[in-house]
Amino acid sequence: MRPSARSGIGATALAAAALAALSLAFAPAAAAVTPATATASYDCGFWGGGTASLTATQEGTAATITLTSAVTTPVAVGADEIDATLTLARNGGGTAQFTGEKNPALPAGSPVVIGPLSGTVASGDSLDSYFGGTALSMTIFGIRVGCDAVSSQSPGPFVFD
Repeated sequence: MRPSARSGIGATALAAAALAALSLAFAPAAAAVTPATATASYDCGFWGGGTASLTATQEGTAATITLTSAVTTPVAVGADEIDATLTLARNGGGTAQFTGEKNPALPAGSPVVIGPLSGTVASGDSLDSYFGGTALSMTIFGIRVGCDAVSSQSPGPFVFD
């Protein structure tokens, strides 16, 4: 290879590396929600109740929450067969809803896992357990199950970047 061809390849590689570094420097920082995991208690009436674990993620204004409940399913439930809405209270008023028909396949007797449920958040949103009515609504095999929050989230509300 001629010396001028090598220097052209080197210059191209150097320019590509500089461009990559520059794009990383100006890339938006990943949004973060804190805490990433919280627990809260729910009462689902006839279906039971107990402490649920909620895990939140955020990417810009899009957020997801996955809920693992203390309520167990009496029968096997296939993947993506639970239609759910989780309502959280927004600090300062109003609510935020996270919805979806996402769940792993659940064998009979296993804890109900729902999500990720999708919702929209704004920077600074603080979301906690909703006490103004049904906080978690699930429809499984055409049967609606409503759950009321009976505790605030611990260690605290989800605060979104």
